[in-house]
This record gives sequence, structure tokens and C-alpha cells, in this order.
Amino acid sequence: MADTILLVDDDAMLRETLALNLRNARYEVRTAADGLSALQEAQARVPDLVILDLMLPELDGLTVCRTLRQSADVPILMLTARTGELDKIVGLESGADDYLTKPFSVGELLARIRALLRRAGPRPNGEELRSGDPSAGSGQVLVLNLVSRRASVGGRELLLSPKEFSLLAELIRHRNAVLSRDLLLTRVWGYDYMGDSRTVDVHVRWLREKIEVDPANPQRIATVRGIGYRFEG
Repeated sequence: MADTILLVDDDAMLRETLALNLRNARYEVRTAADGLSALQEAQARVPDLVILDLMLPELDGLTVCRTLRQSADVPILMLTARTGELDKIVGLESGADDYLTKPFSVGELLARIRALLRRAGPRPNGEELRSGDPSAGSGQVLVLNLVSRRASVGGRELLLSPKEFSLLAELIRHRNAVLSRDLLLTRVWGYDYMGDSRTVDVHVRWLREKIEVDPANPQRIATVRGIGYRFEG
């Protein structure tokens, strides 16, 4: 079955052109021209990936992205005509998994889509990753199921984006080892990712907000100044 992409852009010509190219690449495509319609489409049937323009009528792309993140871990590729670094950071902090600046080639877009879908797919080995001492209290046990890609802490399910899940799994697999930002970028985002190491910092901050008792004083994900991060426990 073909992966379904929800394409959200208020530029009718660009929307139709991209939709045609995506269908030629064997994707099922649904489209929306504004933020409100995008949320309605996503709620009616969750897509496998969302391509989301930053500047939209009704609801802007950042609002749509934040709203989607409250209920789904679908990969989100944000599009924008803005080139400023701050705009990119804001987009990532809103929950986007990747960021593409207009104008872009169809080839680059398809490469980003393939990378996002590949890394969002389930692991087939049935393995679970665990962290925490059960005797210390149920709130301390962190569990990642690599088949269902579900995570929980103390029995409470966590809503993690595909990148958050993959990053946390990578950290736990190599617990107590220092992993550099560049290494994490390669292992989680892939060799073809064109972003920078601050992407890792943003995702670590989100993870801390979800798994740490006190995100301001993290006990699980430690920062190793000037290098990267270490998972403890």
C-alpha cells in the first residue's frame, strides 16, 4: 500500500505541481489549502507524512504543526519562503521533523520524504529498551517498544514524534556513553540530512520535558559540554 502524504499549501499552482510529482513517485496524496482544512484532513485519516507550508490562511503552519503534535507522531516536513535561521529554529521547536526552504527541487523534496518515512518506520526485531529501577517507584521506569514505537514512563504512555523516539532509543542503546551531536545527527537523521546540530539540542529539550521529573535538572539525559549527550540509568 502506498504511503499517504498530506500536502498543505495555499499556492494552488505549487500545490497541484507537487501533488502531481508525488503521485508520479507512487505516493497517495491528499491536499489542503489552509490550516483549518489541514487539521480536518489529518483528523479524518492520519497520513503517513505531512508537507506543511509555514504561511497559511485560517491557521498558520506553526499552529497546525503544534496542534498535530498533540495527537499524532506523523513526520512533518515544513516548507517556507523565509531563509532566516530563527524561522528554521521556530519551525523545529513547533514539532517539525525537517525544514525545506523555497525554492527547492522535486528531487530534494523526494529525498527528504524518503528519509523521513524510512526513519519513521517500525523496527522488526521485537526488542524492548528499558531504563530505571522498578524498586525505586513506578514513575522511574522508562520503556520503549521498538516494534510498536510506543514509549511509556511509569506505565504512562508518552507521545513522542518519530525523531524523538529514534533519538531516545539511540541514547538508551548506548547508555552511559557520550554521543556527539554529529554522531546523533548521522544515526537518527541520516547521512542525507542537511540541518545542523542544534536540531539535536531542540529534540533533547523536548525529550527532557517528557521523561524527566525536573527538566531543568535532568537526571536521565546529561549534557556533556562541547560534545553532546549521555543517557544515564
